[in-house]
Amino acid sequence: MIVMGRVSAPFGVKGWVKVQPFTEKTDSLLRYTAWWLCEAGKWQRRTIEEKVVHGGSLLVRFAGIADRDRAAALKGQNVAIAREQLPATGEGEYYWADLIGLEVENAAGQSLGCVERLFESGADPVLVVVGEKERLLPFVGAVIKRVDLETRKLLVDWELDY
Repeated sequence: MIVMGRVSAPFGVKGWVKVQPFTEKTDSLLRYTAWWLCEAGKWQRRTIEEKVVHGGSLLVRFAGIADRDRAAALKGQNVAIAREQLPATGEGEYYWADLIGLEVENAAGQSLGCVERLFESGADPVLVVVGEKERLLPFVGAVIKRVDLETRKLLVDWELDY
């Protein structure tokens, strides 16, 4: 499963939930008719009955969820899509979920830590790399020299004292 968002809160009294997407475009998740939600450590498939973009988040009503109490029980659950449902990436393209956890090294072989998360800064995506300290690295060609998903390593042009 690839985590693509999180249920943030119930919305209204008719079973709707507010979902914070972790996608580049807010509406990307809406192309799927079913999502996987993680409840008590187990993934459960949920069919979407109604959906709409609401500002920077999504409003969704799942089949079988018709009141606020049942919707509230979904709060905090991760929203995922099965990897095989996702379109293939092109050359030099990566899903953010694939970058999380990669070990980050510079050209001198020094470890800067691991990618903890990414966020959109407005200009370019930014990697949050956590090691002996937290570093913010722009995900741009001048900094990112090689992404190797097989070895789970990211080679960067970045010094330890930056």
